[in-house]
Amino acid sequence: MQLQDILFVQGFGTRRVCAGLVQQGWVRVYESNTAVAPVLIDDPAIEFEAQGLRLQVRGLDWECHSPAYLMLHKPAGTECSHKPSAHPSVYSLLPAPLRQRPARGAVQGVQAVGRLDQDTTGLLLLTDDGAFIHRMNSPRHGMPKVYEVQLRHELDDRQLDRLRQGVVLDDDPRPVRAADAQALGPRQLQLTLTEGKYHQVKRMVAAVGNRVEQLHRSRIGGLSLPADLAPGQWRWLTPDQQSDLMA
Repeated sequence: MQLQDILFVQGFGTRRVCAGLVQQGWVRVYESNTAVAPVLIDDPAIEFEAQGLRLQVRGLDWECHSPAYLMLHKPAGTECSHKPSAHPSVYSLLPAPLRQRPARGAVQGVQAVGRLDQDTTGLLLLTDDGAFIHRMNSPRHGMPKVYEVQLRHELDDRQLDRLRQGVVLDDDPRPVRAADAQALGPRQLQLTLTEGKYHQVKRMVAAVGNRVEQLHRSRIGGLSLPADLAPGQWRWLTPDQQSDLMA
């Protein structure tokens, strides 16, 4: 693939802008995975193998991924929206090429795979692969998501039993059940869900007579939030981690 097309697919601008970046000396390429310093390239039509190619664009080191799969440790006080209403967007935590990746539809860039409330922290997946988003969000696939919940009141066995057996929420007469509910402490709950209704954790906890004080998502499928990924940080998903999601 031509270098200008690689830059375009990665989200560095239109094809004309990408060609200009190369011609103006803003693009360097690492010639191997072990190369310490990148080499200046001034021909936008030169061909490279795109996947995994390491670039430096305006000083930004970049590894090419198409499509893009990444995880983010969502901090509190951020919204999973491109047009947030009251808090900063999680997309502001990502570099511009991930927000500007071209798409056939009206929306460009990576999208969150489901949403977390503005005050909820933890593991958030993002991608520009629509089929992946559908597969992860579809109730038919029942992707388990694990939440660590800090409660206002002490937890008892009756509340745990009701969460496992099912509670009725005001917009759905069908009982909503937790795949698992375990007490981690007097006011700490670990809740596993396989569907994603609006404010589901908070509403289920309220339905059994308690209240969520803090909410954190620690795992999706077989993928846990890495201990060394700080709030606000992101990283690419490795092929093994993509497999862990479906484990």
